[in-house]
Amino acid sequence: MRYVFGAIVFLHGLIHILGFVKGVGLMEVKELTQPISRTMGVFWLIAAALIISYGIFYFSNFKQSWLIGYVAVIVSQCLIILFWKDAKFGTLPNIAILMVSIIAHGHFNFQELIQKETGNLLAQLTTTDNRVLSENDLKVLPQSVKKWLYRTGAVGKPYIYLGKVTQKASMKWKPDQDKWLNANAIQYTFIDDPSFIWTVDVEMNGLVNFQGRDKFDDGKGEMLIKLNSVINIVDEKGPKLDEGSIQRYLGEMVWFPSLALSPYITWQEIDEFTATATMDYNGTSGSGTFYFNSEGDFVKFSAMRYKGNEPDAQRYEWILLVDERKTFEGINVPSKMTATWKLEKEDWTWLKLEIEDINYNVNATV
Repeated sequence: MRYVFGAIVFLHGLIHILGFVKGVGLMEVKELTQPISRTMGVFWLIAAALIISYGIFYFSNFKQSWLIGYVAVIVSQCLIILFWKDAKFGTLPNIAILMVSIIAHGHFNFQELIQKETGNLLAQLTTTDNRVLSENDLKVLPQSVKKWLYRTGAVGKPYIYLGKVTQKASMKWKPDQDKWLNANAIQYTFIDDPSFIWTVDVEMNGLVNFQGRDKFDDGKGEMLIKLNSVINIVDEKGPKLDEGSIQRYLGEMVWFPSLALSPYITWQEIDEFTATATMDYNGTSGSGTFYFNSEGDFVKFSAMRYKGNEPDAQRYEWILLVDERKTFEGINVPSKMTATWKLEKEDWTWLKLEIEDINYNVNATV
């Protein structure tokens, strides 16, 4: 589809040159029956240059190609209106260029929002020391959590205060959906001031995709999903989302073992393989239970989360299960996981997640 669109753009630009050729008298163009002055011929050439330039910038993924697209469409369409009898069909490719430019503009604005929000969180980062996670730090933890921390290899290594996680995923929006949607995501997670920002790009088909951003900051959660980076599909805030976000933050502790020592988390030992964590932060509270095997590996996280943010939304069990593990920068963590809602009528596995990379204590830049 990208190459078809590009071919249309370049052909559209070349056709504009015919107006210039006739206007300056280089040759007669029988398809153009209306008279074209030399001045108007120059404008046809300008339009052609703008459209072809847009095509070049589009294929080179220039972030602001949409701006050139807007200008090209305005100049071209003004000429088409003036010479409507001969040029009216040029409106169709202009509409296509305009739509693609609007989507690209939306994507640019969305990325600017993400850059700003991530930059704000990074600017708040204060911990950059070389503190090491020691055996002495583990005294207050349940035995199963201590064993897990040793198992990850985190003990004796630098304390994690920031993590950047690169992910790819398959998702289902509804329980009865047959097709899995492919997605790529990046997440920044902050430990000392509990917060995260997660951005995802979900592929629907060649024409439609979704961009999303989940954020937990200052004890509050936010969810934003846009169709083609332009149309808001979801824009949610509220206490139920706050609670769900802090529970998600808890569950993702398994990538950042130092989080187990957070002063905002209290632990309750259930048995030798199970412990429940409760996190209270800036007026938001949430709990979840961690399950470990006999070797100390984390195998499951379970929490009663609100499914949705509507006034009548109910809590259902939300489960993370580990499929594979991998070592990143010396820390052994789950690398493949699934997320499942345990609903009244059925189980809905809506997410298959694979961790491609984790960078710990990365430089404080977006």
